Amino acid sequence: MPSAIRSYASVNDDIAADGPIGDPMDAVTVRAHELAEAGRLPAFVYDLAALDEHAAAIRDALGDVELYYAAKANPDPELLRVLARHVDGVEVASGGELAHVLGVLPEVPIAFGGPGKTDAELVAALDAGVARLHVEGPGELRRLIATGREADIMLRVNLAVSLGDVALAMGGGATPFGMDPDGVTACLELLNRQEAVRLRGVHAHLASGLDAERMLQVNERVLDHARSLGVTEINLGGGMAVSYADPDARFDWAAYGKGLAGLRRSGETLRIEPGRSVSVYCGRYVTRVIDVKRVHGRLFAVVAGGTHHIRTPATKGHSQPVIPGTPGEPITISGQLCTPKDQLAENVPIALEPGDVVEFAMAGAYAWNISHHDFLMHPHPEFHYL
Repeated sequence: MPSAIRSYASVNDDIAADGPIGDPMDAVTVRAHELAEAGRLPAFVYDLAALDEHAAAIRDALGDVELYYAAKANPDPELLRVLARHVDGVEVASGGELAHVLGVLPEVPIAFGGPGKTDAELVAALDAGVARLHVEGPGELRRLIATGREADIMLRVNLAVSLGDVALAMGGGATPFGMDPDGVTACLELLNRQEAVRLRGVHAHLASGLDAERMLQVNERVLDHARSLGVTEINLGGGMAVSYADPDARFDWAAYGKGLAGLRRSGETLRIEPGRSVSVYCGRYVTRVIDVKRVHGRLFAVVAGGTHHIRTPATKGHSQPVIPGTPGEPITISGQLCTPKDQLAENVPIALEPGDVVEFAMAGAYAWNISHHDFLMHPHPEFHYL
């Protein structure tokens, strides 16, 4: 299997992107049809101008709250270079991500998080001089202290908070992420016995899929806990809501930034680390229809590629948003894999015929990078940037 860095290499070609000026999404569609005519689908097409504009708006809404990008959402080098203009740092969750991000952005501040860090990863983080290590529990802290190296750390806390209906719960109860108050107490005792590893604050990422109002309510609980420990640096994590059912329903960054300004006390450093909500809107997955057929009365379009390229719909159990086309009988769009789970979108009301181009929106996060690329050994998609 190609390495992650090779998989994200930019395709340098002579295909022009002369779409209508002023509407970058039209330019993406133009590029998609040019690629189809050249026989170069499936492909991911990233609108870097749209990403730049979106990231700038987030940065503006947050004021002096620090913004780190969670590389796990999409570590494509071209996206990282655009985001570097707007973020204060990048959050990574493995030694592989650490090496990849520093290979693209050698000077960027790094926060190293994630459960199950190996001894080799801890040493790699120390060697790289990461800005912050997010410690997941007493066991990890003991191994870090045993290196005898200096480090600045955040304790990842898992508070008993009622999260309600969320897309993904990382905390709020018994999960393998972070530590409960007893774990925090154990870590504080370990820290008090030595001087090399320095406590800088706490980190909390309790859930994904929260709107601005609910996010602020959870943040308030985290801040209360951090203040009880006497720390003034608080990483509030990410998890901002993204709706695949309604792509126009965006997280309210303005309200969130205003709310954080109201919660923050003098002398406190607040930091967030969103991923999906930053990059998801800039990408499209573009493919072509291979076959259209009716099976037991249900209409299907089989397209080149599938969930081995963009696993998001299979992972989240949703229909990936499709760019509207000619209205038609509802049709279910599936891929080339030998599994009924290889379904990209269900009952889409558009007319499709073999050879037609299909564009799936919101493919800029947790798409290619979480997919089982080599199942059935179909060709990998190309990557193009506007």
